[in-house]
Amino acid sequence: MSDPKKNVSIYFVTNDEKQTRKITMPLSYLKLAAFMVAFVLISLFAGFIDYFGLLAQSIENKKLKIENQNLQKQFQVVEGKLASLQSGLDRVGVITNKLKLITDTHMKDRSERLSFPAQINTASDSTASTQGADRMSMEEFYEQDPSVAVENPVNTLRGELATEKSSANYATLVIKIDEAVKDSLLKDQSVIELWESLSARQSLLAATPSIRPTRGPIGSRFGYRVDPINGSMKMHAGLDIVVSPGTPVRAPADGVVSFAGWDDFYGKLVSIDHGYGVLTRFAHNSQIYVQVGQKVSRYDVISATGSTGRSTGPHLHYEVRVNGIPVNPLNYILDE
Repeated sequence: MSDPKKNVSIYFVTNDEKQTRKITMPLSYLKLAAFMVAFVLISLFAGFIDYFGLLAQSIENKKLKIENQNLQKQFQVVEGKLASLQSGLDRVGVITNKLKLITDTHMKDRSERLSFPAQINTASDSTASTQGADRMSMEEFYEQDPSVAVENPVNTLRGELATEKSSANYATLVIKIDEAVKDSLLKDQSVIELWESLSARQSLLAATPSIRPTRGPIGSRFGYRVDPINGSMKMHAGLDIVVSPGTPVRAPADGVVSFAGWDDFYGKLVSIDHGYGVLTRFAHNSQIYVQVGQKVSRYDVISATGSTGRSTGPHLHYEVRVNGIPVNPLNYILDE
């Protein structure tokens, strides 16, 4: 017979006294049952806490994902503006090199160099290496600007934004900006030096044919081409600008009219001597408004376009000659 001190009796009583029931069990069973109930309750409670924690984390992840998308859009905008900046810097570089090329009257191979399209001066790379001590390195750049982080500033344990791709894009963007800043410093210094060089030579600038004589699409460029009349390969010594008949032709710089009349090949032809060995020619005109010996200024109307002489249609044939040698007119037009 078991010890009554180690047993527990449970009575179930209903309204009907005859239906009373009694359950007797060892105390250890009751303790085990209570432990299991407590374990289940604690497990459920812990599960609820973990669930709500994951739910809050999921909401936070969604917010960070939206922020990440916004940052990527902002990066794209910055990259677009940076590309525009770089394009502008390249344009400044081309204009600077054009000015240096067309105003250096003492250059030995001036005519030969003017026959080829102007390029961005790669010599700035060597200048950058000699002036490197005057500019910040990437490490100094990071130190001076604490807003630019070397590493991704996002909590990598969460895994929302801390991706290798975003880090690489961020670092690449910072490097591009740094390069653009350095490039702008070089371009700025180059333009300043050029301006100081030309400030005392206003007459040379005024006599430099730096604008288009008329507006219109380019039909044929400077260089060898198939002759549109006889089909043979010939040197095209100028620039053909396609325009309607009667379009005004303007002097691209100050000068003196050296020829104004008929030429069997060029038709009605106007030539302007700008000094410094530079001569411009305007061919196939329908009308001529100037005469030999007349002084003209930049933007003065000198003729009207047409299709006279050896021509297949209305256009302006525009030439620039340096010391009698035809050169590429695009090297002189600064807004091209």
